[in-house]
Amino acid sequence: MICIATLARHLLPQRGGRALCVLTGAALFLQGCSNQPLEPWHTAALTEEYRAAKADEIRAFEDYLRLENRLFAQLETKVYARTETGPEGALLRYSKGSASDPQARAPNWNRSFELPAAAPVGAVLLLHGMSDSPYSLRALGEELNKRNYWVVGLRLPGHGTAPSGLLDVRWEDMAAAVQLAVGHLAQQVGKQPIHIIGYSTGAPLALDFTLNALDGQTAPVPASLVLISPAIGIHAAAAAATWKRRLAVLPGLGDLAWLNVEPEFDPYKYNSFTTNAGEQVHRLTRSVSRRIASLARSQQAGALPPILVFKSNADSTVSTDAVVTRLLGLLDPHRHELVLFDVNRYAAKSMLLVADRGALTNRVMGDNRLPFAVTLVTNENEESATVVARHQAPFSADVSQTEPLNMAWPPGVISLSHVALPIPPDDPLYGQRPPGNRDILFLGQMAIQGERGTLVLPAEWLLRLRNNPFYEYLESRTLAWIDSAGGHRNDRAELSAPAGQGADASH
Repeated sequence: MICIATLARHLLPQRGGRALCVLTGAALFLQGCSNQPLEPWHTAALTEEYRAAKADEIRAFEDYLRLENRLFAQLETKVYARTETGPEGALLRYSKGSASDPQARAPNWNRSFELPAAAPVGAVLLLHGMSDSPYSLRALGEELNKRNYWVVGLRLPGHGTAPSGLLDVRWEDMAAAVQLAVGHLAQQVGKQPIHIIGYSTGAPLALDFTLNALDGQTAPVPASLVLISPAIGIHAAAAAATWKRRLAVLPGLGDLAWLNVEPEFDPYKYNSFTTNAGEQVHRLTRSVSRRIASLARSQQAGALPPILVFKSNADSTVSTDAVVTRLLGLLDPHRHELVLFDVNRYAAKSMLLVADRGALTNRVMGDNRLPFAVTLVTNENEESATVVARHQAPFSADVSQTEPLNMAWPPGVISLSHVALPIPPDDPLYGQRPPGNRDILFLGQMAIQGERGTLVLPAEWLLRLRNNPFYEYLESRTLAWIDSAGGHRNDRAELSAPAGQGADASH
């Protein structure tokens, strides 16, 4: 990556030292720390990607899928055909036939997928996060489809192909694709309710569509929203990504287009991350936050559908407090809920490495001013790894119910992570245990020690939890929430909802 001395010579050479220090400091913060060279998947221009400007020619979801077919054909010629095969590409996503090659898997979960229902009770749109793919929400989609929901897992523009796809995509392109997908679902299920599940950046995209529907710009208004690890707010320094991206066009500063350049071994997620991607998340979250605040001031927040939020108390990717201050805390009371996964108190009490053990937990539990319900998934006590769900009603400082979950923290796990929440523990790629077939790539929980620099996988990858040991609870609450908002009754929904919030209760 470019050195700071070189950057300083390009930034305000005639200005005062303070301005220079501020800007170069911001550049240092945003600059990646990898010395990896740029490869074809970092530089390929994939021109068959969807853009909002193509709305006149891509008017239906079927058109979007046809364009997606051309996009993946272009990926084949511009990236796969230029990538080494054999031993050199043994753990490389773009090496044809390698363990990481998603095209060797069926289906390829990088692409948009559709799960029809013969007699649909409703429809659900799944929106993944930035640098991610439809794979992240496939487990929820498959379970919803078993319950007669028509499901679409949308591949957002810029995703599922190569990291270069995020060099120039805009969040407005993603929002336009969301509108196409919802319109398609409305055609399939008629007047049946449509719900949206948004993960990470998919969450503000779900909110953006909903706000547009309330303004009459599109239709229909979703019956409910489920937001998982939502990007409601991110680090304020992300605003500097705009300037870094603009500087990247200057001679010698091309590396500034990247926040991080890493080997690409994950078949369903980019490891490299562009500066533009950070900028687009920042722009999107600011836009949605402004509109939510405006809606709250207009006393029309009650028009929003019921929202269920799942959040880890430990999340290094997005702001935890923003869920309260910029979303749920501004909405009308008694209709929304935050499910918060606490850190492992049993492990944390004796570990010096656990930072900020309270965090969002102390922010919400016992606060009688909150207009939304809170469920805290936490240890039954600090002497036990067994977890319970403690329910707190809106405007209450007391726990109204403690629900046994018959679950416990796995040994060695101190918290969930931003990426863990939507992934079940039996996931064949990111799960708790590797599949029986050793030829199948496994990127889940691994206890490996040795000398640094020995492994292809970065140390950070090995430390970060990538599946949710309490996924069963997240799934059951999601199903109950969607069933309830759609007016559907079933025994499983009633059993999985907290007391007073069965499948026939109003959220």
